[in-house]
Amino acid sequence: MHRVFQRFIDSLSIAGNADGFSKAMAAAASAMELSCFAYLALPCRKSEKPLVISTYPADWVTHYLHSRYERLDPVITEALLNPEPFRWGLGLTATKLSSAQNNLLYEASEFGIRYGFTVPIHDGHGPIAAVTFATDEKRPQFESCINSHARVLQLMAMYFHSHVRRKISRNQRLGEALLSPRELECLQWAAEGKSAWEIGRILGISRHTVASYLDNAKEKLGVRTIVQAAARLAAAKGE
Repeated sequence: MHRVFQRFIDSLSIAGNADGFSKAMAAAASAMELSCFAYLALPCRKSEKPLVISTYPADWVTHYLHSRYERLDPVITEALLNPEPFRWGLGLTATKLSSAQNNLLYEASEFGIRYGFTVPIHDGHGPIAAVTFATDEKRPQFESCINSHARVLQLMAMYFHSHVRRKISRNQRLGEALLSPRELECLQWAAEGKSAWEIGRILGISRHTVASYLDNAKEKLGVRTIVQAAARLAAAKGE
């Protein structure tokens, strides 16, 4: 476990974008026989979408964000109320759920997300975040890992959030323009020559959503092309 944790910390230290962070956590989770994870950071404004970094199926993540499910997700509701890690899943929920919440859990189960262990993160620096490790059924390996390493997983979640918040989750200013995390992330990939389709595959969102983020970034920067926006980004990094 010590080696897994140290490799995880080393990977976080060199990660510079959502893809790097996703690979760091995915490698650690795989080493602990945890099949998938999701990090969700709620936005400062209700009009904005949360930041999600995960190895959940991309179609589910896109549907979740498009439907604004973070507003009724019972796991997020519990994370808002309870700062301690908790288990959730079929037959494990003590409170009565609404029909919309039950429908959300049913839809998630169709993508193999049925049980999980969630670490809420209340760090006092803004809205809460949460890291969830999920599985499609109550597997002995999953239960054993949670029982034996719950505190290690909590520490990993806190480190993960700290690095993400410091490197990519805050709105960043380029001159007079204030870009959202997703706008900046899409622009960074575009500056490396990635197409909207390629960026969508990397981030687990649709090509049209990427195009929308890039259009917003161009508008905020007062430019017409991605090349001009990338130049503004390069100039800001050089300041």
